[in-house]
Amino acid sequence: MSTTARPARDLALIAVFAGVTAALGLIPPIYLPITPTPITAQSLGIILAGAILGGRRGFASQALLLGLVALGLPLLAGGRGGIGVFFGVTWGFLLGYPVVAGLVGWLTYRIGAPYSLWKGILVNIAGGMVVLYAIGLPGMVLTGKLTWTAALLANAPYLPGDLIKCLLAAFVAKAVHTAYPGLLPWRGKSEGARSPQAAFQADSRPHAG
Repeated sequence: MSTTARPARDLALIAVFAGVTAALGLIPPIYLPITPTPITAQSLGIILAGAILGGRRGFASQALLLGLVALGLPLLAGGRGGIGVFFGVTWGFLLGYPVVAGLVGWLTYRIGAPYSLWKGILVNIAGGMVVLYAIGLPGMVLTGKLTWTAALLANAPYLPGDLIKCLLAAFVAKAVHTAYPGLLPWRGKSEGARSPQAAFQADSRPHAG
């Protein structure tokens, strides 16, 4: 693969996964009377971006999404967009989008191929769900004038759905990395166990983690 093609391919993948996250926001949200904001599928795209693209490209895809949102495009769940969304009670979660994608991607690519489903689930939970809450909750406390206990209780109903997203993202990533084995750097016990296709793909591109 030529060096000219690599940046073009990376840019295309970044744009595609920004679009994937935006498209997941089109799934009708679930409104519950006990939650301050609806339950959406959009955070699934954040984890998928990292688990499939790696840290650098995963981060860039979600940064691109937020940049487009800031310009006014209604790409967030519920058709929200504009600079005002970054001043609401969920601004911490929004800023966590690229951080989570970058961290999940970095950890996934550090572990490398072959993609391990159980390791992928742990990465998605620890680097995805836990980190997203760690960044998002302070925003609720500061902007929403909530106590830490109130912020934690307000987010408790989201936990089952977020756990399901982490599991689903791992299964999707497993399928993608099985179909395209050259995406991940090989870190298995036997370097020679790679298929010829995987070895060619891995040796012909820079690692994005």
